[in-house]
Amino acid sequence: MKKRMALMLFVLALIFGGIFAWKVFVGHMMRQMLAHRARPPAVSVATARLTEWAPRLRSVASLSAVRGVEVSTPLAGKITRILFRSGERVRKGRLLVQINDSSQKAQLRHDRALARLARINLKRAKRLFRHKAASRADFDTAQADYDAALARVENDRALLRKLAVRAPFAGVLGIREVDLGQYVGPGQALVGLQSWAPLYVDFTLPQQYLPEVRAGDRITLRVNTYPKESFTGTVRAIGSRIDPATRNFRVRARVGNPGHRLRPGMFGTVTLVRSVRHEVLVVPVTAIAYNTYGDYVYVVEKTEKAGKPVLIARRRPVSVGVRRGERVEVAKGLKPGERVVSAGQIKLHNGSVVVIGGGSGAGRSDATH
Repeated sequence: MKKRMALMLFVLALIFGGIFAWKVFVGHMMRQMLAHRARPPAVSVATARLTEWAPRLRSVASLSAVRGVEVSTPLAGKITRILFRSGERVRKGRLLVQINDSSQKAQLRHDRALARLARINLKRAKRLFRHKAASRADFDTAQADYDAALARVENDRALLRKLAVRAPFAGVLGIREVDLGQYVGPGQALVGLQSWAPLYVDFTLPQQYLPEVRAGDRITLRVNTYPKESFTGTVRAIGSRIDPATRNFRVRARVGNPGHRLRPGMFGTVTLVRSVRHEVLVVPVTAIAYNTYGDYVYVVEKTEKAGKPVLIARRRPVSVGVRRGERVEVAKGLKPGERVVSAGQIKLHNGSVVVIGGGSGAGRSDATH
């Protein structure tokens, strides 16, 4: 009986001791939480600054070769030689495809023989005419026959040049479209030829920007093939008309192609930087709190509270303009030199007392030029 009583008292002591220890622990945690809440939240701030920005226009662009053709033959015939490989880089004048020219060569030999005979006849007629043994008409006929013979020889040579298809300019060949022994007709594509450096950048802009775009304006091109790189160029020409369907006008720029990494037919995003510059007020993008009912910032102001100087965060609506990188334009709502909260807004409400930096590790940042 005594053992049971002792065991019961021991169990009750453990239970009440646990309850007392829990209450002490909860009280300690509540005091710590209240003490922590009593500290003003630490935030980062940035200064709204005036800076000069050049207006920029953006559009989707397409790349095309400055020189690009489908190499073809002007005459029909059977292919006797193919002297290139698909994807090969060639020089201007390089022989690419030879069309059967045996008949034209035979005709050239025939016409050369007739030209030699016509030259002999012309010499004879000239000598006889000088000695008054031939009439002027005989001499003129011999001269005309000789000139006609030379023209036939030159025509034969021209036909032979047309049957030898050469590269019209230096560039890179595409995929071969024909085979050895194939009969091709006039204008049939044999292989594509593109010049990759430089390239044209074609894009369109709305008609309201027509007075602001000039030849020589700088552009920056980005393509998703090389997301971390940009390519620069200049505007070379502006379209002479406005498209009545879209009310846009065409712009053509030219961009360098170092390493031949860009290809005709690619698309990308082009940014046109206009020469006119204007002054704007900017803050870090992180300072803007975007809201369905309007964007706002927290402006940090000095004041006194209980006789001590403190910093107060005031909520203020703003109108946001263009964003560039980590900065954004503030069109309305701020003045140059005012400080705004750039990190830590989630802890604030209108009129919150704040400290800059502090134990939270928050620091100070400025929107610089």
